Amino acid sequence: MALIIPLRGFDPVIGKDCFLAENATIIGDVVIGDECSVWFNTVLRGDVNSIRIGNRVNIQDGSVLHTLYQKSTIEIGDDVSIGHNVTIHGAKIRDYALIGMGAVVMDDAEVGEGAIVAAGSVVLSRTKIGANELWGGAPAKFIKMVDPAQSAEINRKIAHNYLMYSKWYSE
Repeated sequence: MALIIPLRGFDPVIGKDCFLAENATIIGDVVIGDECSVWFNTVLRGDVNSIRIGNRVNIQDGSVLHTLYQKSTIEIGDDVSIGHNVTIHGAKIRDYALIGMGAVVMDDAEVGEGAIVAAGSVVLSRTKIGANELWGGAPAKFIKMVDPAQSAEINRKIAHNYLMYSKWYSE
């Protein structure tokens, strides 16, 4: 069973039909929507500010989500995929976005709907990534627009696959 820690008067709230890996850690002011998956060695640390996660979001192995005290929060939309070993620190991630493995997304950055952040990228504070844009590098820069239909197909497929994978653990 995942380690779920109430803190500072906040009890983490977990939606329906979620998969929480047995060594995932969820602390404090965290609200997770329905049909989400929080994978192995992942930490959602809502100790200093809020973390809000939509429906059907997958947060893959080794990822860390945290915020700045009284300054930044995390908001993640629906059907978002957060790759292995991603750090999100006080950022907003819109619906159907994909954050590639090992990426870092810093405080007050925004990742638009259907956008893709390439693996290993570093999205600096206050960066605004538009809908269906592909960004990559360290620091991350705009690479190109992604066809909205192609982005939707890829990002939704990954999000829905992770929902399927999570069901394997309850069989």
